Amino acid sequence: MTDLFSPLPLRAITLPNRLVVSPMCQYSAAEGMVNDWHFAHLSRFALGGFGTVMVEASAVTPEGRISPGDVGIWNDSQAGALARIATFLKSQGTIAAIQLAHAGRKASTRRPWHGGTALDAGDLRQRGEVAWQTVAPSVLAHADDYPQPVALDEAGMEAICQAFVDATRRAEAAGFDMVEVHCAHGYLLHQFLSPLSNQRDDAYGGSLQHRMRFPLRVIAAVRKAWPDDKPLLVRISAIDAAAGGWQLDDSVEFCHALKALGVDVVDCSSGGITSSYEGPGGPGYQVPYARRIREQTGVATMAVGLITDPRQAQSIINNGDADLVALARQALVDPQWPLHAEKQLGGDPTDFSRWPLQSASRLAARAKSLARHG
Repeated sequence: MTDLFSPLPLRAITLPNRLVVSPMCQYSAAEGMVNDWHFAHLSRFALGGFGTVMVEASAVTPEGRISPGDVGIWNDSQAGALARIATFLKSQGTIAAIQLAHAGRKASTRRPWHGGTALDAGDLRQRGEVAWQTVAPSVLAHADDYPQPVALDEAGMEAICQAFVDATRRAEAAGFDMVEVHCAHGYLLHQFLSPLSNQRDDAYGGSLQHRMRFPLRVIAAVRKAWPDDKPLLVRISAIDAAAGGWQLDDSVEFCHALKALGVDVVDCSSGGITSSYEGPGGPGYQVPYARRIREQTGVATMAVGLITDPRQAQSIINNGDADLVALARQALVDPQWPLHAEKQLGGDPTDFSRWPLQSASRLAARAKSLARHG
């Protein structure tokens, strides 16, 4: 078996393989509650052989949602609904993970298919969706078509930190094996890190150390609230991909601090702090970020971004570029990508032992019949 399908122990949890489904917002919740769509959307990936499946960005407060359709984990009823998903994922031998998030100044927007811009009175009339006040490190809107935030004070930051802690405890109660703190893509914790969005002149702005202070405070609190025997992940934007923004050297320093706090895996993405992206592109374009952070900090990393081919994914693991490979849109294209990849990488075309029992024997019989008859 290739390294792509080898297990990865993290604390007391062992991931069955190196393939992860990235959190993908579905914008289909009501009042933060998951429903049958989310169950079906996520369950297919467990049936398809992914070792870890991560629930989409789940807001720790109502104001932390990107849109009115975002999943939430700010109350126990939401956690109870999420438990159904975690239970099914685990029943298939898959690690159940969830991403905890706060959108900051990128909140209070329409769903993508409604335009993705700021909610207004028209949305109230058409869909009953009410805009809310957004918050950020500084009074700087994400873009012209986004709402104007208010700057967080100490009390506001403490409330959000506590909300992350409460959400972490709910994730444990719901049965999740791993949590990931969202510190990327221009959302609140990333907004504190980037000099493009953080123009504070207090202890939370200015120097790199000051800009890292609030995100590290939140992550430390989450680590303390999360069981010692369960892994903690953090997703970062390794670069802002915008002039004057967060750089890879900054990420290396930040990841040294994350490792010291007990973070087990850094999920390496990029961009999102502005409405444009000025970085590299192409297949596996973010893999070098995962490799450099892994090499220079010693923390395990996850590579993500235009990884589509099994041999490409295998080489990332075999070459030591990252410890995990995450798929998002490619998983949407092929929810059974790992099962198909195994055969493309030299697996026995008649062996369906890793497929769900309900289909394995039928598929094995068909494969043997096809082999006999050319």
